[in-house]
Amino acid sequence: MTKTKWLVLAGLVIILAVLVFIFFWGGAQEKAGREAESPSPKAPTAPPETAGTRRITLFFLSEDDDLLHPEEREVLSGPSLTDDLETAVIELIKGSAKDLVPPFPPETRVRQIFVTKDGTAYVDLTKEVTENFAYGSSSEMSAVYALVDTLTFNFKDIKKVSLLIEGAERETLGGHIDLSRPLAPQYSLIAK
Repeated sequence: MTKTKWLVLAGLVIILAVLVFIFFWGGAQEKAGREAESPSPKAPTAPPETAGTRRITLFFLSEDDDLLHPEEREVLSGPSLTDDLETAVIELIKGSAKDLVPPFPPETRVRQIFVTKDGTAYVDLTKEVTENFAYGSSSEMSAVYALVDTLTFNFKDIKKVSLLIEGAERETLGGHIDLSRPLAPQYSLIAK
């Protein structure tokens, strides 16, 4: 081989050695550098403390009239407004301690609650709210407004309530009350 070919071959070997060195050792340093830059996982924090308890007024139906009857209850207060709203709805579904009529079937569950900036609470209930209950016109109005009045009466930020079933808007529960729009409270339905 000629001297020129040896020099070219030697140069290629040196270049190859440099590239191999950069590939294997340069990548390892880069990986270590990235690991050092990434934030370490934080230690688990304790769950936020609840604010304690809260006294709320629930509104239930009566077999004696078409009015809503108040019942006070002490409940745990959650870390957010939606947690407190959900607690109120769950307590409403559980029913009365005074033999008043619950507005919804006991199998009903809360799927989700969210609140808009204008103070409308969207309460999403499971399908049992319509499947396991036969609503007449007055019982449907009382059931809907038991929910609306309970939430607007106890939570000053809530101005209206919209009822969803299985995540979708419904025209009505039983054919009598229009649920296609958020409802304002009807405190005139509350027994004096």
